[in-house]
Amino acid sequence: MALRVTQLHSSISFPLFPLPSKKLFFNTHFRRRFCFSTFSMSSESSSSLTHTISLPGQPVEIVAAPGITSTEFRNAIESSLFQQWLKNLQAENGALNNRAMSLDKVIIQGVDYFGNRIGFVKFKADIVDNELGKKVPGIVFARGPAVTILILLESEGETYAILTEQFVLELPAGMLDDDKGDFVGTAVREVEEETGIQLNKEDMVELTAFLDPSTGGKVFPSPGGCDEELSVFLYRKQVDKEIIQQLQGKKTGLQEHGELIKVHVVPYAQLWRSTADAKVLMAVALYEMAKRDGLLSKSQ
Repeated sequence: MALRVTQLHSSISFPLFPLPSKKLFFNTHFRRRFCFSTFSMSSESSSSLTHTISLPGQPVEIVAAPGITSTEFRNAIESSLFQQWLKNLQAENGALNNRAMSLDKVIIQGVDYFGNRIGFVKFKADIVDNELGKKVPGIVFARGPAVTILILLESEGETYAILTEQFVLELPAGMLDDDKGDFVGTAVREVEEETGIQLNKEDMVELTAFLDPSTGGKVFPSPGGCDEELSVFLYRKQVDKEIIQQLQGKKTGLQEHGELIKVHVVPYAQLWRSTADAKVLMAVALYEMAKRDGLLSKSQ
């Protein structure tokens, strides 16, 4: 993963993200046709940048916070992250469904790039409860879908798990680099970049696919204020002891992207207590429950 960030914590009184569904989360390359007005601005760095979009039954004002340039403003609005967030709100179980609530205003507060591509968008949304007539404020950190992989290597009767260390010990993970929604391909690529292990797509098992369909087959690491949806994969393989020894302490990562990664091999029995990474606990729980219910033998 090219960049790790400390999770943004915000006080939020209402979840701006609807409960997930398959319809909602598997189409990550969504492009919705909105009615856009003409941008109005007084300067490149002006705080008076405004824009209007038309959602079903209502116009919504989009405003740039001070310091946001016209280019950042336009790119944020046109980004797949922002458009997917709008789609989520209008989904069957979204906040704007049945018009119980309405979106009045969005303030674009920050845009971060990975090269020429938008990586994160931070914005404030004003949603009104139409029955109570009260505003429901919320701060949104949009970063989009990501993947993580539980790698289990069996050798001489012992099962080992692979962790990577950049800032903390964690499972190999990464964000989708494009809007094509290739979760499996991203998982395979991240494993190779972060550990040097080459995988075949056919060997991957999507653990989150075993969740109830109402979840959309994804998990939310921080549903209160972040839209990140995580797909958890499993890879299992028998290897020689020599492979385990070669992986322990191996240094990997894309140095041109600032990645300085060290590989750790941990006995699986100790994995759940070896790190504070929440992805580990998610993966272990999904793996153990799927194994208990006999789902893994059916999928492999």
